[in-house]
Amino acid sequence: MKYNMKYIAVLILILYLPVNAQEIISIDKSEVIIKIKNRNLSLKISAEEFNKAQADYRQTNAIFLPNITASHTGFTTTNPLMAFGSKLNQGILTQADFNPALLNNPTQTQNFATIIKVEQPLINMDGVYQRKAAKSKMKAMSLQTQRTEEYLVFEVEKAYMELQLAYKAVTVLEKALQAANENQKLAENSFKQGYLQRADVLNVEVRVTEVQNQLQQAKSNVQNASNYLSFLMNEEAYVQYIPSDELNIQTVSMIDTKISENRSDIKAMQLASNAYGDMNKAEKMTFLPRLNAFGSYELYDNKIFQADANGYLVGAQLSWDLFNGSKRFGKVQKSKAEFEKSKLEYDQYLSKSNLELNKAKRMLMDAENKLNLSKLALTQSEESLRIRTNRFKEGLEKTTDLLAAETQFSQKQLEYYQTIFEYNYAQAYLKFLTKE
Repeated sequence: MKYNMKYIAVLILILYLPVNAQEIISIDKSEVIIKIKNRNLSLKISAEEFNKAQADYRQTNAIFLPNITASHTGFTTTNPLMAFGSKLNQGILTQADFNPALLNNPTQTQNFATIIKVEQPLINMDGVYQRKAAKSKMKAMSLQTQRTEEYLVFEVEKAYMELQLAYKAVTVLEKALQAANENQKLAENSFKQGYLQRADVLNVEVRVTEVQNQLQQAKSNVQNASNYLSFLMNEEAYVQYIPSDELNIQTVSMIDTKISENRSDIKAMQLASNAYGDMNKAEKMTFLPRLNAFGSYELYDNKIFQADANGYLVGAQLSWDLFNGSKRFGKVQKSKAEFEKSKLEYDQYLSKSNLELNKAKRMLMDAENKLNLSKLALTQSEESLRIRTNRFKEGLEKTTDLLAAETQFSQKQLEYYQTIFEYNYAQAYLKFLTKE
């Protein structure tokens, strides 16, 4: 029975280790940014959107390039007109073919035709403006892809700082747990010597349990931050990362704190509005005539894939749709409404961006003030804990006061690091908003 219990214990250990053992990898922020630029799915999706817009633009080459088609057609007929025309195209008409009886009741005639057609647009003003609209859209998608990359870099900075903050919390709570365990030993010794009551010891034990729970949550936050970085980098294996540097106060020079109209996303909206304007012009141009050239080279025979007779046709066509049930008027009205809407959306987006900028400036000022206050509070709470700890060891301090000081010190530490995160985040966000 004793050996069976040993085997069971070993089996449990073997099953337990793979589940909890996890690889810990040190990672640098610049390394994360490089991987994101190469692997992130949002960037790849944005790149495909650009490829789609580029393909739409390439389709507009049709207003300059010819349309060339080739066909080979074969048929047999006793239709008088078709039979006579087929022989005429084949160049095999004879005097006997003009016999009225034969003309009205021809024999079965075969015809095989190979035709190469060329259509060349010359003047299509609506197509010109459609091409300009497609080009503006393509440029807008390129800028949107650029802005997506800038946002992901900002998101990396945030996620990396969250990982740093999570590790700081783990360090603080591990020290707090160590101090709580030491206080528990002191309390138990004092209880055995009759200096403390059982309730005081229980309060210390409750404090130990609280810190243990907070520490477990902090470790979970480390795993959550690591998983989010893995998601951004499109890593299939969700490992635990450890930052190569610690969370420290960063100061970024903010020379230009204005929203620039050259910012990629704002410029993209401007180009999108231009595209709507060009589409409106294109709809108006449909009222003008179109001029196209055309030509064909034709080969005829009464046998398949033969060419005993040939001919060509060259010409030009000026076409003008004078009225199509007022459909074009509706399209012009619709495109104009879309153009006006895009201009209003651009103004609204620019106004909202300035609103976000002002909010970010206030957030940075608040974070800076909070940082100074939290640093002062941390220093004061640390000194208070030192005094109360010494007095507690001498039996001059209540257990509840010591626990309160200990709790306050760990809270102020966490608040201080949280404030550093908020301060650094506010700077990064302000930099993201003002980036050209």
